[in-house]
Amino acid sequence: MNSRSKALALSARYFDEGGFRADLENLVAYPTESQDPRGRPHLDIYLAEAMMPMLEGMGFEVEIFENPVAGAGPIMVAQRIEDVSLPTVLTYGHGDVVRAQTDQWREGLSPFEITEEGDRLYGRGTADNKSQHLINLKAMASLIETRGKLGFNAKVLLEMGEENGSPGLKAFCETHRERLAADVLIASDGPRLSADVPTIFTGSRGGVTFDLRVDLREGANHSGNFGGLLADPAIILAHALATITDARGQIKVPEWRPDSLTPRIRDVLAELPPVEAGFALDPDWGEESLTQAERVFGWNSFAVLAMKSGVPEAPVNAISGHARATCQLRYVVGTDSEDIVPALRRHLDRHGFSGVEVVPAGGGSFPATRLDPDHPWVKFAAASLETTTGEAPHILPNLGGSLPNDCFAEVLALPTIWIPHSYAGCSQHAPNEHILKPLARQALAVMTGLFSDIADAGTLPA
Repeated sequence: MNSRSKALALSARYFDEGGFRADLENLVAYPTESQDPRGRPHLDIYLAEAMMPMLEGMGFEVEIFENPVAGAGPIMVAQRIEDVSLPTVLTYGHGDVVRAQTDQWREGLSPFEITEEGDRLYGRGTADNKSQHLINLKAMASLIETRGKLGFNAKVLLEMGEENGSPGLKAFCETHRERLAADVLIASDGPRLSADVPTIFTGSRGGVTFDLRVDLREGANHSGNFGGLLADPAIILAHALATITDARGQIKVPEWRPDSLTPRIRDVLAELPPVEAGFALDPDWGEESLTQAERVFGWNSFAVLAMKSGVPEAPVNAISGHARATCQLRYVVGTDSEDIVPALRRHLDRHGFSGVEVVPAGGGSFPATRLDPDHPWVKFAAASLETTTGEAPHILPNLGGSLPNDCFAEVLALPTIWIPHSYAGCSQHAPNEHILKPLARQALAVMTGLFSDIADAGTLPA
């Protein structure tokens, strides 16, 4: 049995004999809610009590840093340098989770306890992101145990604020460029395209959120006495929104229509199966000339996340003085991120809606990134995954959602390979979050095989 096979066998035993479930249960038990102030102490404890001992046991040198942003979660950096002439892999994960939503989980489930039902393991963080960085680290551990070494250099970056927009992460990477220097980022977050086939994506869509507001007057006025005499802010806002897309959601702001859906990207997306959602998709929504894969992975999308005028829970016979819509543009490379809000301002002005205010949301946002799908690291990773599973992985030029990939692709100037270990139906960011055991077992094998192949190659792919 060669070293690759030995490492794969060890990873399989770790999963089959309950080691993975036990380790994940320990990680999930930390209520690391970065969106809730009550979770703040647990962000430190997660790194100090759970991750530091694990990594030190694997021979890593570990250091925990305060976040450059006051009050934000800590950041951990670990490294195992075996030979400076070998390739260096940087991996990333986040130990924070979204709000628990405890009262919304179904009976028998609790967010910070692992519950096993059939092929599912339930708990907050099982899919996003505790299981994902656990899988990658334990794959490395299998190499260390079977070979006595990794066979390459490894660095680990764990943050505790991704669910809050990764405050301070970019500044941290800028300050610690040398400490984080590597040849490639190989990390895991987000869902696969299909539950049973590994996915590689090389970047992510960006996201920018803003409010559209119409503020006409203080208070509300009787709709009988003043109907037809007072402008209705909700109607003005509805008409302003109608200029942004047409009736099927096709974007009408010229600057929001990207130029990066090249023939090569279309060829890559054409190889993908239909998008899996676990519920019916709307075939007549979005850019009419594009396939579903092109709409979500190769194009921009606009959404109204929330709207309000008056008091929807208890309406009265009055014309409100205010209306507000919280909106979001998900965008791919080829969109000028600095011009998104100014372009909307110009667009609304051209259509006679100068009275509609555009208010950018506070907090961080993630820019769009994308690595060439023909890059040598993409080809190397795809070949390794196919060797392990016997099936070619799905390759996406970018995730439909957003990640802090710009910190790695732009600040650290790394090729970025993301191999997600969850699936679309995992209830990420919702009650009843879970992972699939067969998917997690395969993911452990996939990462063990990939790290073995990097060690066996000994040099950078070309």
